[in-house]
Amino acid sequence: MSHAADPSHPRYASLLKRAMLEDAAAKGMLAASALIAHGRGEAFDYLLGEMTTATALEATTEAAARLSAGGRVVISINGNVAALAADDLIRCSALLDCPLEINIFYRTPERMSALLEHMSERQAVVAETPPPHGWRDDDEQTWAETVRGVRILGAEPDASIPGLEGPRAKCHREGILDSDVILVPLEDGDRCEALVAMGKDVLVVDLNPLSRSAKMGNVTIVDELTRFCANLLATLITGAPAVNREWDNLANLQSSLDEICRNISRADSSPES
Repeated sequence: MSHAADPSHPRYASLLKRAMLEDAAAKGMLAASALIAHGRGEAFDYLLGEMTTATALEATTEAAARLSAGGRVVISINGNVAALAADDLIRCSALLDCPLEINIFYRTPERMSALLEHMSERQAVVAETPPPHGWRDDDEQTWAETVRGVRILGAEPDASIPGLEGPRAKCHREGILDSDVILVPLEDGDRCEALVAMGKDVLVVDLNPLSRSAKMGNVTIVDELTRFCANLLATLITGAPAVNREWDNLANLQSSLDEICRNISRADSSPES
């Protein structure tokens, strides 16, 4: 990393993420608007108290259940996701035995090359680090072998997402196109809507409960990306529960909005306000 945040700073975690995104931008991994998108998410995280709410944890558990029960699962990754959460999502893919697919809104050969190189580098690093707590090597594969077996797609798309135009519609048949359950952190609204229209079970991570993606998804986790990934990994390790077929995503989003309103109300009534 070109520079590091001061660990003594009260908002160290946030500053560290900004530094990671700056480095990713310097490597050509991000679109010009990526930092704006991250800042918008930070604003909503302030309103959530920069913590995982009980509602978000419940949604994460439901996402884990659907990923674990899915027949053809894929995790979709864009530039910001690759910069901030590559390691934990590689671990989750290893646990789920599913591919990761790099799928970006502003697709260029240069960005794709930078992202594929980054993900390959992180895969090698994760393979050489200790497994998540609770992982047990089976008789056939070690943790390192399981991680190295994760497929990273995106280099040679051979299909298109119906209803989308241009390069952003490109995808892999063995990944996004044929999936039945798809995790799409930080997805744009158009593509989320197109994936839902294809009949997929779409799991969205979005700090803005009012966004199109949040409202279109089947399960929306209103939480900061890296917190979600850590919680998802822990849930997959301990074992996800059965899928809740009565899941009400609108009620889930309303609960997150209620939490934001309570935080604003507390701030307005505090002695320092």
